[in-house]
Amino acid sequence: MVGLGRQGNGGGRADRAGGAGGGVARPMVRVARVLPGALIAFGIAFNLLTPPSFTGSPFFTAAPLIAAPLFTLRATALTGALAVLAVFVLQIVSGVGWKVEAVTELATVLTVSGLALLINRVVRRSGEQLASARGIAEAAQRAVLPKPAERIGGLHVSVWYEAAQADAFIGGDLYAVQDTPYGVRLAVGDVRGKGLGAVEAVAVVLGAFREAADTEPTLEGLAQRLERALAREGTRRDSLDVVEGFTTCVLGEIPPGASVLRLLNRGHPEPLLLHGNGELAVLAPAEPALPLGMGDLGGWPDLVQEWPFPAGTTLLLYTDGLTEARDAAGDFYDPAARLRGRIFPGPQALLSALSSDVRRHTGGGATDDMALLAVERPGERQPERRRTVPVVPRGDVT
Repeated sequence: MVGLGRQGNGGGRADRAGGAGGGVARPMVRVARVLPGALIAFGIAFNLLTPPSFTGSPFFTAAPLIAAPLFTLRATALTGALAVLAVFVLQIVSGVGWKVEAVTELATVLTVSGLALLINRVVRRSGEQLASARGIAEAAQRAVLPKPAERIGGLHVSVWYEAAQADAFIGGDLYAVQDTPYGVRLAVGDVRGKGLGAVEAVAVVLGAFREAADTEPTLEGLAQRLERALAREGTRRDSLDVVEGFTTCVLGEIPPGASVLRLLNRGHPEPLLLHGNGELAVLAPAEPALPLGMGDLGGWPDLVQEWPFPAGTTLLLYTDGLTEARDAAGDFYDPAARLRGRIFPGPQALLSALSSDVRRHTGGGATDDMALLAVERPGERQPERRRTVPVVPRGDVT
């Protein structure tokens, strides 16, 4: 099995350039950057080694056009000047002088070089505007889904978020961790759908969670507050899709001074509990429940379950972007099977390894948003970052 080991406590998207696609893109860019010079050199050789009726003009005109979107204005101008100079010198050497064909060829390369400068300016200006728009979008989206602290209520916390939509920083998945009078409370959820409507629903759920987590004494009451918030906003805004919209969610609570974990699952993938010795438990709910936002289909009491959460144990919550990730053969990713028997220095290393392993499993392509949240209860006298052998079966450790 391929080993799992990138971002730890960053509450934003994964860097797509660092994935499988980026490994191919960077060499292609490097080749493209040397291509203008190579075309000019090839054009010179073509002119010198072929009969006079042949011309290397296509190579000289292509060089500044390729340089325009990749080079600076000065480098593009230099490429165009070299192409014009090469044509002029070759015409002098061949003795064609000021024949009509020679003048036309020189004028063509000169005109294309001028157009390349114009293209360069347009591309640069568009790139600056796009970078500014992305910066504004990132700031706004970070405000909706902020990065939690690495230590909350004595627990180690790490998150990972990867949006499937290109150039997006968040989508329809959500996470939240908050220190409250009732202990550390957390939530991981997945809003049905994508786009701005899903982001709006994420903002509604997170806003309701942040307010209610401090005041509701029970997880059951917290779930009902989220349910009412979605129903209320769904009737106000059509974009929240009041008819078909829903949000799967896991709510958690780690009381202060107690080595227990309480979970309430509303139709969400089962969390995992990873022990320091490599053992793993799947925290499946005793009874299935409908997601948030589907209260009109029926009502029944929410079920809160309690599990031991001793020191050195890590809780992993995730959205279905993890379990529905497929490889080339169509096989789904199974986090329990991939993580069982493995140990990690901490929650950050766990999520880095897991995200890298998913990227290898899928070949680098994400088809759905993926949110990961890891919360570790540190052991007594445990170093801030334990030294261990990450991401290998215990039997293979040498």
